Amino acid sequence: METSLEPAVERAPAAPAAPAAPAAPWERWLEDRARVRATRGLHRVESSRELLMDLASNDYLGLSGHPEVRAAAADAVHRHGAGAAASRVATGTLPVHNELEEALCRYTHRSQALVYSSGYTANLGLLQALGGPGSLFILDAHAHASLIDGARLSGARVTTAAHNDLAEVQRLLEVNRDCANPVPRVAVVLESVYSVLGDAAPLVAAAELCARHRALLVIDEAHSLAATHQGSAVRAAGLADCSHVLATATLSKALGAQGGAVLLGGGQAGALREHLVNTSRTFLYDTALAPAAAGAAIAALGLADAARLDRLGRNARLVHDTLAADPRLAHRIEKGAGAVHSVMMRDAASAVRAAASLRARGIAVACFRPPSVPDGVSRLRITAHADHDPDALLTALHTIARIILEEES
Repeated sequence: METSLEPAVERAPAAPAAPAAPAAPWERWLEDRARVRATRGLHRVESSRELLMDLASNDYLGLSGHPEVRAAAADAVHRHGAGAAASRVATGTLPVHNELEEALCRYTHRSQALVYSSGYTANLGLLQALGGPGSLFILDAHAHASLIDGARLSGARVTTAAHNDLAEVQRLLEVNRDCANPVPRVAVVLESVYSVLGDAAPLVAAAELCARHRALLVIDEAHSLAATHQGSAVRAAGLADCSHVLATATLSKALGAQGGAVLLGGGQAGALREHLVNTSRTFLYDTALAPAAAGAAIAALGLADAARLDRLGRNARLVHDTLAADPRLAHRIEKGAGAVHSVMMRDAASAVRAAASLRARGIAVACFRPPSVPDGVSRLRITAHADHDPDALLTALHTIARIILEEES
């Protein structure tokens, strides 16, 4: 019998089976969601404002491309690198962060500031740090998604008051005060200027109401920092030194940069800032704001002066007055307290058509539809900018009025 001298060959183990295809329930769910969006006219796509007349973005002062802002961003990169490389409490705090916080305090007349990676994370981090089982948050019905998310994630009890209805806020404060087991810590949460309707909150009355009930007042200044009278709604209302008034803001709108901040004043400002540094999760566990964004924001604060704010105000009035002059639109234009004005549309489909038709004509406007609008009414949002030429703006507004009426005819 012949014996083979060839060595035994080991067979490689069988390759693992390919992963199974996604479960059918998820496929059906995605298909159903797409059909619902298409039926309701809610399909969204990524868009750009390049080469268009920009009446859609939040670059209110036109500073995102300003040469000094760009140069400051580049200089910060050269000095500090492309990123902070760590959270603020783990070696990520850079001199540019401290400089930005000092600049924010000078600009808003608040005594303490804490910078976050975005306005969204500033709202999440502040409310989370103030929340817990012993806290109650009373939110305005039109509060931004970041405030809603922050309140829900905080572990606090959350309730909602009708939009800009301080009588309802007072009732909810009294209900808590008079119940058998009142929640000891209460904060009322609202925005200085709301992003969809563009209307303003009654800050002075709200602060007085909260003071009487020993509650905090949290004000989101996303649409008023460097975009309204005196550059800050809290400052203009005479509330900059109030300990019980806490403000948040974004650096990505009027300042044309990126990032967010919590702004504090009064005798408790230092203690509150220390509390946030030690407990705010989006500060503790998020990489610090990129140096370029911080440097850009510092430069933008220096440019956000009274002259630019005046130009923004004039153009905002031109937007409202031009559209309101058409009797067919007068009852549908909502006058904003800042740069934003909204035109109510018949339905989501006509809003989408009008926005697309304007884009084809070189004009970018924002199209707001459910669920982005708190009252379920679709709108075109027209945003004024300080750097718009009034004559060019007037021509664009006449086109906007004409297209709205054509698309709804």
